[in-house]
Amino acid sequence: MGDIDDRVTVETGVFAAARQFLALERDVLVLSLAMFAFSLGYQGTNQYMAAYLYALGAGPVVVGLFGSLGNLISAVYPYPGGVVSDRIGSRRALTLFGLLSAVGFGLWAVAGAIPPLVTPALAVGPVGVPSLTIPVLLFVGLFLVQCWKSFGLGATFAVVRQASGPGELAAGFAAPETLRRLAFLVGPLLVAAALSVFEFERGFRVVLAGAAAFALVGTLVQHLLYDASADSLGDSFAGVGTVLADFRSLPSELPPLLAADTLVRFANGMVYVFFVVYVEAALAGPVAIPLVGSLSPAAFFGVLLAVEMAVAVVSMLPVSRLADRAGLKSAVGLGFLVYASFPALLVFAPTDGLVIAGTRVPPAALFVLLFAFSGLRFAGLPAHKALIAGPTERDAAGRTTGSYYLIRNTLTIPSALVGGILYARSPTVAFATATAVGLVGVLVFARYGERFSSSA
Repeated sequence: MGDIDDRVTVETGVFAAARQFLALERDVLVLSLAMFAFSLGYQGTNQYMAAYLYALGAGPVVVGLFGSLGNLISAVYPYPGGVVSDRIGSRRALTLFGLLSAVGFGLWAVAGAIPPLVTPALAVGPVGVPSLTIPVLLFVGLFLVQCWKSFGLGATFAVVRQASGPGELAAGFAAPETLRRLAFLVGPLLVAAALSVFEFERGFRVVLAGAAAFALVGTLVQHLLYDASADSLGDSFAGVGTVLADFRSLPSELPPLLAADTLVRFANGMVYVFFVVYVEAALAGPVAIPLVGSLSPAAFFGVLLAVEMAVAVVSMLPVSRLADRAGLKSAVGLGFLVYASFPALLVFAPTDGLVIAGTRVPPAALFVLLFAFSGLRFAGLPAHKALIAGPTERDAAGRTTGSYYLIRNTLTIPSALVGGILYARSPTVAFATATAVGLVGVLVFARYGERFSSSA
């Protein structure tokens, strides 16, 4: 046991992830750098879109519809992405998708600045639509922003699967995943900085313009440095018939994992887009931060996201190392449990603070603790990916995992819309229901999920 502890100590932390990252072959390194740039822009904006929609007059059902459309795009984009890649080549395809993503961020940025074309406001039941201009631009932008993000998922799995030796699969996923999460940490802090200077709507448009700039930089880097002469990314998705055949031939470890994963992700998708508006409403006023000063609730939400990602970055690699040696199921189950329990913990947290051992913990500090806990859900992510890719053949990892994610993402498409309908009734109903659904997934995985060692 001491030997394991020593090895974990030596290899943990961001610096270990950076060493593994820099050891990647050139093309993977280039794509990872582009991924960092796009993740910086996407994560800095994605979790604020509900607040942006609210600021522009939309209601919870419209926000839920926006989230479900994002789920739909994530599910179906790999297919046209693969077709385009096959037709024009990976290098040109990646450049095209990057440029489209930058345009999408730009559309989001100008949406709030364009005067309404239709007045007065429209209202159909609980759905509030203040004008047709703003929702249309935001929804069109969503189709464009996700172009790069949703491309090449199966190929990413295949590269890591082929590059990882026995006993190193979870750690192989952890190195690039940890560095990608660094972008998820920095992005919200940049948003918080912008929102501490400007009022929300103007500040967020500045953030969106910055995201467009990061997307352009990432596109330029990958276009100039990426050599796709020998790759075949587009072959990861060859058609619906292939996906169905791959699903029927999934290794026995994967169907129970897929069922549990789908339930947990459906639960998270119900409320994920509403975290920002709930926190803003719960705080209902400026938050004092030591050494920083007073932040608006929207800016403070960026700090919460950074805390969440800091815990993820610190915990991901050591947990993955332990999972490689002790088995992957426990680490994956931990992540599922945090995913499932967080919504209920958040909505039932007392908005006037909490008294612990005679000491009052204010609401802002309580939210910091809750989002730190939420960061542990990412600790099991490398083990989760290893559990998907591990049982597959090395030359079939991209195709099999592509099918897995297509099925999961397709089944979770309506989650945000369902959550929006429930949130229109009350946040408590939406968040409590999400936790109930997620806990069913945890139980399914605990009962039927199979153990797998990455050294197999």
